[in-house]
Amino acid sequence: MTMNVNQDVDVTVVGAGPVGLVLAAELALSGATVQVIERLAEPDESMKAGAINVPTAEALDRRGLLPAAEQVQREMLERVGSFVPVVDKQRPDGALRPRRPQFTGHFAGMVLDPGLVDDSDPDLAAHTAVSGARMVPQRELEQLLAAHLVRLGVPVHRGVEVTSFEDTGDGVRLDTSAGPVRTGWLAGCDGGHSTVRRLAGIGFPGTDPELTGHLGVVDIADPEKLASGWVWSTEGAYRYGPQPGRVVTVEFDGPPADRSAPVTLEELQTSLRRVSGTDVTLTALRGTATRWSDNARQATTYWSGRVLLAGDSAHVHSPFGGQGLNLGFGDAMNLGWKLGAVVSGWAPEGLLGTYDAERRPLGAWVLDWTRAQIGVMRGDAKSAALREVVADLLSTRSGTTYAVKKISGVTQHIDLPGDHPLVGRFAPDLWLRDGSRLADHGHDGGFLLLDRTPDGAYARLATAWAGRVSSVTDDHAAPAGVLVRPDGVVAWASDTTDTTAATGLEAALHRWAGAPSRSPGFEPVG
Repeated sequence: MTMNVNQDVDVTVVGAGPVGLVLAAELALSGATVQVIERLAEPDESMKAGAINVPTAEALDRRGLLPAAEQVQREMLERVGSFVPVVDKQRPDGALRPRRPQFTGHFAGMVLDPGLVDDSDPDLAAHTAVSGARMVPQRELEQLLAAHLVRLGVPVHRGVEVTSFEDTGDGVRLDTSAGPVRTGWLAGCDGGHSTVRRLAGIGFPGTDPELTGHLGVVDIADPEKLASGWVWSTEGAYRYGPQPGRVVTVEFDGPPADRSAPVTLEELQTSLRRVSGTDVTLTALRGTATRWSDNARQATTYWSGRVLLAGDSAHVHSPFGGQGLNLGFGDAMNLGWKLGAVVSGWAPEGLLGTYDAERRPLGAWVLDWTRAQIGVMRGDAKSAALREVVADLLSTRSGTTYAVKKISGVTQHIDLPGDHPLVGRFAPDLWLRDGSRLADHGHDGGFLLLDRTPDGAYARLATAWAGRVSSVTDDHAAPAGVLVRPDGVVAWASDTTDTTAATGLEAALHRWAGAPSRSPGFEPVG
């Protein structure tokens, strides 16, 4: 795709992976002019993440993309349904939810038993509406988001490489292989070897890699020689399944010499034979296999001048637990509306400081979560003994439920002002009297205010922020009011309708939605 080198836009996003695509979409919804440039001429077809977590699925839901994601999962189940147990659940309105996989994941290769998950746990029970859209592989997610960008009119320019840039204080002059570009802001979503991060001089400290992993889908002449699931040996570990022909190998022999070189059938077969201790024969490689390591690093800052980082540009780690895609997706959702607000002029640049402050702790946690798994996966005797202890813990109902909650993302929390238990959490499934959910009203990308006061008092207060906050009134119930940011995080909530609660709502609106267009007003109920 040819790039207009004279283009002058509010934001240029570098990188057309899922993080860059969703960031561009959120910026477009905020009213910013945005473009995406991508070094690769064609989408990366290599095998990567195979599923998404709850916050990612809920983000798709809030933008009206849940039906498309559910269709991807249905197609996945048609292909691998015999490998995935499914259950039926009922919604509060009595309608049947689409059949879904009992998606649990694994910790260090120890697959979590769906039968041990406590579905009545409040954190899990509050986030079930998107359960039919969890098995969305990265490639299909990118296709879904690319179509979303087309509808929003956002251009994606492929085969364009960043060569240098200058932060001028009021914008960025960008040199690319297609010519110069002037942009107000530059967002680096260009992966672990980020050119944007390197040119910005942002540090990337962390721990060095100690393993080489492979992932591919293959044809196998003698699959009976391989055990299903994860298997450990002194040489490393491997997994066969759950999809037919899917093979993962892990060897603790140091990082790959050249991670960017294409993975050959011979290389994958050699690795699999070494860790399995068999002479299994691979006859064909289906699609593009990938090579990876456990390099774990985090950028010293996510924001420097007119440059911002998101996704693997800001943090890298091993893929164990499937956290990387979801972590980056959350970065983009958090950054998108904030940068859009700054571009639109209703928020100061200081709002961008909350992006780093809110996302950095979660990024650090994910790095440690993956490092912990490396610690129990090594082939030495001490790691094997530790693995047995962890396996015992994960064989309990409480242990499995704990791990599933962590992996699914339902316990993620941001430290925000307010003492209501919902504040700082991702909004739960909030069903309305008409059978819809609050998320169904968030397709335009703005703030959502659920008002359950008898006379709509909270909604009247929020009219001073018209154009940024959409109010949805419902029957009186608890909670009486909930303010949800565009990224799905609850900024304020109350079970009461008194003046104190209204003061808290007004403060949250000022803090997150900027100055009102007119004076707000509130009259307490009763």
